[in-house]
Amino acid sequence: MVRHIVLIRFKPELSEARIAELFAELHDIEGKIPGLLSVTSGRSESPEKMERGYMHGFVVDFADWEALQAYQDNADHQALGAKLVEGAVGGKEGILCFDLPTVAAQAL
Repeated sequence: MVRHIVLIRFKPELSEARIAELFAELHDIEGKIPGLLSVTSGRSESPEKMERGYMHGFVVDFADWEALQAYQDNADHQALGAKLVEGAVGGKEGILCFDLPTVAAQAL
């Protein structure tokens, strides 16, 4: 399995309602891409308070690297990605992406 982790520093003028709409679009992609296992999204509630401005994020789990590539190539994902970049502080500079293969993926 591959865990796709995205952290976003949204512009201050973006409302929580608008951010919720963006995350709803992300969840709408579930079930449309074979190998996309789950989507979790939201605002940080960390007691450590170490977000450094990255207060929102999401995690998408994929069966394998091919499923992640299919997600990257998906038109709905690309349209949503453009909206996320537009809403992020500094555009792409306000978004962190990290793809982590899990033990299950490494064993394949």
